[in-house]
Amino acid sequence: MPANLPPEAKAKLAKYSEARTLEEKIRALEEFISAVPKHKGTENLLLWARRRLAELREELETRKRKKVGGGPSFFVEKSGAGQVVILGPPNSGKSSVLAALTNARPEIADYPFTTKAPQAGMAIFEDVQIQLVDTPPIIPWEPESPVNSRILGLARNADAILLVFGLDDPAIEDTVRATLRLLESRGIVLSPRKGVVRIVKVRGAGGIKIRGEGRLVGITEDDVRRLLAGYRIYSAVVEIDGEVTVDDIEAAIISHRVRKRSLALLNKADVAGAREAFARAAGILKSEGIPFKLVSALKRRGLEDLPRALFDMLGVVRVYTKQPLGEPSPTPLVLPRGSTVLDVAERIHKDLARKFKYAKVWGPSAKYPGQRVGADHVVSDGDVVEIHAG
Repeated sequence: MPANLPPEAKAKLAKYSEARTLEEKIRALEEFISAVPKHKGTENLLLWARRRLAELREELETRKRKKVGGGPSFFVEKSGAGQVVILGPPNSGKSSVLAALTNARPEIADYPFTTKAPQAGMAIFEDVQIQLVDTPPIIPWEPESPVNSRILGLARNADAILLVFGLDDPAIEDTVRATLRLLESRGIVLSPRKGVVRIVKVRGAGGIKIRGEGRLVGITEDDVRRLLAGYRIYSAVVEIDGEVTVDDIEAAIISHRVRKRSLALLNKADVAGAREAFARAAGILKSEGIPFKLVSALKRRGLEDLPRALFDMLGVVRVYTKQPLGEPSPTPLVLPRGSTVLDVAERIHKDLARKFKYAKVWGPSAKYPGQRVGADHVVSDGDVVEIHAG
């Protein structure tokens, strides 16, 4: 992270964060790189800036190719209750996982780089579908590979991440560590213990407001305000999650970091030496707070409860609506966990939310069947909601 950047460099960084178009961002980032002094304290910052500049240039070229009808797209439109991207190194068995959980039929072979483009399939959990997206393998030992940039762009956009590691990898510990480092270097944090900050700039003179379930470590709220002022940020909401340090604050100023719910599949439980490899990989994942599961996609073992785990990862609830004196809809609305009955009304129709009077609720969140509730009542998975409007 940057240390004592000169005012000119901070001003250029502010110009980059305020840029709206790709062309503006590219110009601002080029100016920023030229303004940053080159020394050991700025090595990581310059690495991020050059990597981000390359990504922006590639994105601009991709858009130009699309306008003339050329070039494949790595973008996969979301569908179902949520999107889970499958990530893993070469030959880890990602495509076998997709085939085992969905009706997709990806090409599967015992040599690496069989998957060359994203492929989606739908996994079924009870009455909803969850979109799984298999990707070409990431290359954790080549962090600057352009393939990694495209794949991790998919991961940033996804609702959750399913990691797959093969227990036949003789260097599985190194592979797991390198994969997690690669994700974090691109602003994707999986460990719930690490700090993540989101800075939302607001108009006006509202000052700096700090909120969230995290806590500041080694830095005070006044320190945060002074730090942001150095980057010309005077009015913003700073959302903190996990144990947040000054480095995490600066990382949020420079590059947007996101936390993704995740699950690691330690695949190929049927190979020789799997038990020992599992213990080594599991130790690393456990230390990071990342949940993991032993499976064999080829033999279809350990996958029985995976659809439930995927659904839980998405952080959503299913709500069934009904008309007065009618039966609940067999098809649920899928909403983020923590949604209210007013959010349910909004999802049905904006006018219904605007004219909302009260709701009746049956299910886990109700104290008794048909409980009458107000707009701020938080719904639970499996609730039946009847909206009354006037």
